[in-house]
Amino acid sequence: MDISGLYHLYTRHPHIVTDSRRTVKDSIFFGLRGERFNGSLFAGKALENASCYAVVDDPKVVEDERYILVEDSLLTLQELSAYHRDRLSIPIIAITGSNGKTTTKELTAEILSPQYMVKATSGNLNNHIGVPLTLLEMDSATEVGIVEMGANHPGEIALLCRLARPDYGLITNIGQAHLEGFGNMEGVKKAKGELYKHLGESGGLIFCNGGDRVLQEMLAGINAGVSYYGESEDAVCSGEILSADPFLTLRLSFRDMETVEEMEVNTQLVGGYNLENILAAVAIGLHFRIRTDDIRNALEGWSTENNRSQRVETGKNVLIMDAYNANPSSMMAALENFSLQDHPRKVLVLGDMLELGENEIRAHREILEHILEMDCGEVFLVGPVFSALQVPGNIMVFPSVDKLDHWLGRHPLADRLILLKGSRGIGLERLKHRL
Repeated sequence: MDISGLYHLYTRHPHIVTDSRRTVKDSIFFGLRGERFNGSLFAGKALENASCYAVVDDPKVVEDERYILVEDSLLTLQELSAYHRDRLSIPIIAITGSNGKTTTKELTAEILSPQYMVKATSGNLNNHIGVPLTLLEMDSATEVGIVEMGANHPGEIALLCRLARPDYGLITNIGQAHLEGFGNMEGVKKAKGELYKHLGESGGLIFCNGGDRVLQEMLAGINAGVSYYGESEDAVCSGEILSADPFLTLRLSFRDMETVEEMEVNTQLVGGYNLENILAAVAIGLHFRIRTDDIRNALEGWSTENNRSQRVETGKNVLIMDAYNANPSSMMAALENFSLQDHPRKVLVLGDMLELGENEIRAHREILEHILEMDCGEVFLVGPVFSALQVPGNIMVFPSVDKLDHWLGRHPLADRLILLKGSRGIGLERLKHRL
């Protein structure tokens, strides 16, 4: 079956699933391969549950006409999503960056939603599988698409751009993330810059932080329109932090030709580093002609989830849950914000930062040196990398979350302000029940 034939089936059964346990009516199951599993082996189960068809790349599982045999299920999924994108006459906004892309994506969707039917990436399904699934969830009712793009190797953003063909793009920042795959900061810039390159070649529009020197340099030679935000004479919006304890209160300025409008916004976001994410989303909203009052309402009504800069009052302690991801840039920003919080009993619970490659030990040592300069009563470090460092005796180190969880069971903490920050693979969110 060629891609046009498969697309005809998709229009009749417009739900794509890749997990046989989560099939829905009128769905098509794609049996994808992983390092340790063959998704095609679950096709029969998917068809038993609710799927109408199963796309597989293992001929041994084919039993009847409901099985669609292809050479590579993943490539077919990507090709189907690109074919669908070609038939969507809507603007698509791509968002990537080392830090803040998920928050920026969610804020952008919140700001645009009062005026448009928006479909945005669910959670952080931002890779070579998640982006095709996001595109295939867009339908005739969708008016604007927002696609988050993640990458940990060169060429991945370029691939996602070929699939999604974004008309607009935003790089939140360039930081020390996924250095294991990119090699160094120049590798990060080149990989994230694949979005700028695509927009330059397609005549798209770039939203750029006018106060970020690295992003400014990356625009050199890119033949695309640019809309600036932040610290720039040409910025459509800028902002300053009025208060950050506990949530951000901002003064936002909007520039329309020679007119400047200002307003105060009380957000439910924690961390001064989120100002850049907010301004990026606001700049996109202004381009799409969202009224400033609607922008304020969106910013004040939105609260983060998924352990991203999330303030949680447990009844015993106040937690700042930032345990979804971590790299040296975001870790330092979180620590600097935490140092500004006013509380008599502050606690740090920090987990290892993953995927840093040969920079791993140096990066963790620099974080440790910064911690020693902070005024923080109790510090707990979790993970094999932190455990390998020479740590002063007043800091407690645990090789795993389970070990710290056991310790906390015998030494409970109360009446503390606690920052939990680490890479998702460390699993600091599992400590929430103890704290």
